[in-house]
Amino acid sequence: MIASVLVLSRADCKALRITDTYSIHRVVYSLFPKKDGTTREFLFADRGGSFNERTILLLSENEPEKPEYGELRIKKIPENFLQQDFYGFDVLVNPVRRDSKTGKIIPVRGMEALKEWFITKAPSYGFRVESESLSVSDTDVLKFNKDGQNVTLGKARFIGKLEVIDRQRFIDTFKHGLGRAKGFGFGFLQIIPLKKASVNA
Repeated sequence: MIASVLVLSRADCKALRITDTYSIHRVVYSLFPKKDGTTREFLFADRGGSFNERTILLLSENEPEKPEYGELRIKKIPENFLQQDFYGFDVLVNPVRRDSKTGKIIPVRGMEALKEWFITKAPSYGFRVESESLSVSDTDVLKFNKDGQNVTLGKARFIGKLEVIDRQRFIDTFKHGLGRAKGFGFGFLQIIPLKKASVNA
């Protein structure tokens, strides 16, 4: 796996016509042109930045192409990076659930409901969340126009500490993301290894 950082200056953002989530989606996808018989395997997270600079994190199987604008920093992820037991994490997700009666996908709202939803979902992604460490922020909606249609996606950022309980599922989650709307910057599980003492602290 390859971790990359795309740094865009204010001038770069203007030249690329970055105005919303869909324009960032367009810029990121241009770095991974689709080839015959293959699928594009990558995740990204828009980390925003200052008035003069914007940072976008990328995770991919293959090295992204050199961008027309901006600076791209590329680093191969060490093989043992995903072999730790405890990690600090940060992930932006599109929190939704399926209504058992109607079958419709509905958004999850409210801090406590969001925490419960994430803690409950975590084992299916190969990890357990330390509930005391979990915080929720950036609860809002993203609105943008795609192909002439207005799109609205709920969002929530979860930050906390996790323990790996199923290594292969955890690796798959890291590589392929979690939840819905990954093509628009959701689901990229950003992690940093922790010692067990740090988790319990």
